[in-house]
Amino acid sequence: MRLLLLLGAAVLACLCLMVPHASATALTYKLHPSEHQCFYLHNEKKASKVAFYFAVQSGGSFDVDYKVTGPNEKIVLEGAKERQGDFVFTANDIGEYSFCFSNDMSTFAEKMVDFEIAIENEARAELPSKQGTSPEHLSSLEESLFKLSGQLSTISRNQKYFRTRENRNFSTVRSTEGRIFNFSVIESLMMVTMSCLQVFIVRFFFQGARKGYV
Repeated sequence: MRLLLLLGAAVLACLCLMVPHASATALTYKLHPSEHQCFYLHNEKKASKVAFYFAVQSGGSFDVDYKVTGPNEKIVLEGAKERQGDFVFTANDIGEYSFCFSNDMSTFAEKMVDFEIAIENEARAELPSKQGTSPEHLSSLEESLFKLSGQLSTISRNQKYFRTRENRNFSTVRSTEGRIFNFSVIESLMMVTMSCLQVFIVRFFFQGARKGYV
């Protein structure tokens, strides 16, 4: 049992060494109607991998305009009325990159946007070798650890996707509930109005019949 625990700890330690070093920023921002907001990232190394993810969690039609611009005002990514996006691009220039969101299409609706910006360094760490261990064994273990790291990244992305779907479905349920409530109130008011109108018409007929009888 103790040997299994030590082996598991060694595998986790190796996995931490194999995971690429990344500096990331995950934020949630409320984008007001007709607002244009930018966030900035400074790249200090050429050919760096930049990961950019965003998802509109609530508001309006769950869409937003986005634009990613490089140091020389060169447009890297751009899109209009997108609900979510997941991109990885190579930053070939050193300098400041801007990540902008725009809610110009909305006059009244606020948008809640989750986004994450990360710079990844894909340099691999070497596994510690022991005497009597073949290079083929280390290579297979290294590949297994990288596959496990990729699977963990996939799970993380799937969690973000399902969280976004949950928020949108919950917003749809709340909107449907509000419409049903409003329809019920209108229906009740119409029933009360029709009842009062029927009583008034019946009383009018009886009053007319009494006058004709007299």
